[in-house]
Amino acid sequence: MKEILTIEAVQKEASKFAKQESKHEVKSIFGSTDGKAVGTYLEHKFQNFLQNSYTFDTGNSASGIDFPSLEIDIKVTSIKQPQSSCPFRSARQKIYGLGYNLLVFVYEKIDNNSKKTARLNILHTVYVDKKRTADFQLTTQINSILENQGNKDDLIALFNDKNLPVDEIEASNLADEILRNKPEIGYLTISNALQWRLQYGRIIEKAGEVNGINKLV
Repeated sequence: MKEILTIEAVQKEASKFAKQESKHEVKSIFGSTDGKAVGTYLEHKFQNFLQNSYTFDTGNSASGIDFPSLEIDIKVTSIKQPQSSCPFRSARQKIYGLGYNLLVFVYEKIDNNSKKTARLNILHTVYVDKKRTADFQLTTQINSILENQGNKDDLIALFNDKNLPVDEIEASNLADEILRNKPEIGYLTISNALQWRLQYGRIIEKAGEVNGINKLV
């Protein structure tokens, strides 16, 4: 009888999977420079790995994340430029987080020309609690404003300085919410775009040091 997948189990199995996958040679991604193809390969392989022992709901295009019932999305990225994109829902995500947890696999791809195979050496596997998925610089500056008796005008000025994608009404509502509910410091770098561009350098540095950022490998 298979167990029901939990957040704790995802982290435990991700650690095992990363160590196992780092030794595996595969032909299908040999020579590929397409990060999306490599990411899709690794995501599907991890989901198949979990299906041997656990039952869980897989994501779909409507939910937008890989494990909707656990609120976990898998991100796979190269160590050369550890970043990826995710759907833009609202500017609020930059302040209060994406709204779901992240499981990030950071790999180094090594091609073996004689065998025509590739190996994904997984250098870092990091679990990021959703409360830590906001933008580091913005949440740090908001907290600084609040700690220095800043007010609504100061917050709106910050939004303008940072080109936060909000209109005047949204900015006003967001500033009111921040004054009621101080955001936690996030550890992603989130760039404005039609899709958010997430950069993971800081979570790799801080994994295991900050509550909510767990170093699995």
